[in-house]
Amino acid sequence: MSLDLTVDRGSPVPLYFQLSQRLEAAIERGDLTPGSLLGNEIELAARLGLSRPTVRQAIQSLVDKGLLVRRRGVGTQVVHSRVKRPLELSSLYDDLAAAGQRPATKVLVNTVVPATAAVAAALAVPEGGDVHRLERLRLAHGEPMAYLCNFLPPGLLDLGTGQLEATGLYRLMRAAGITLHSARQSIGARAATAAEGERLGETEGAPLLTMERTTFDDTGRAVEFATHIYRPSRYSFEFQLLVRS
Repeated sequence: MSLDLTVDRGSPVPLYFQLSQRLEAAIERGDLTPGSLLGNEIELAARLGLSRPTVRQAIQSLVDKGLLVRRRGVGTQVVHSRVKRPLELSSLYDDLAAAGQRPATKVLVNTVVPATAAVAAALAVPEGGDVHRLERLRLAHGEPMAYLCNFLPPGLLDLGTGQLEATGLYRLMRAAGITLHSARQSIGARAATAAEGERLGETEGAPLLTMERTTFDDTGRAVEFATHIYRPSRYSFEFQLLVRS
């Protein structure tokens, strides 16, 4: 590792925090790529001229964020940077691909089911009528990132499991001539159930980000109702706020 990780000893900012910020910036820039080794705490402290507790605290803060992992017999290793998703009408697949995260998909459910009241209201279809239900696990670098549940109106487009595992849903919609125009979306957070934790590699009760979205085409027709959950250690939503005068 040949990086400029110098810290300002005269700054009021704690040394561990300065070091963690510099390491995080190096990961976000791609200077520290997934799989890169930092070495153990003793080696890193000696290399940087810092105390071992300072280095340990900096590393632990990045382990807690999911950017680093400690491996017995190996040392401290970079996992990958967190994906920052702008709040716009884009797909998780495209966001991961744009971030260089090598997206992959495992289709868990691809079937037709009766619409519940909530799904029927979102898609403007009769309650109990047929809707297409998709459940997918989205991965990056082979690691679970999100669990996606999507409902589509009947007859919207044919979706084979192979297609869904090869690319993103929005790409398939656009290829079928569907113009995605707008969406109504809400974001929240809650604790993981045991099943969700198992799917995403988290413990039961771990915090998860949630998103619910209804997407409309250019005619105003609802073409998708989605409920997604994300691992906050690997994923975040990014807002841009404007001040009104």
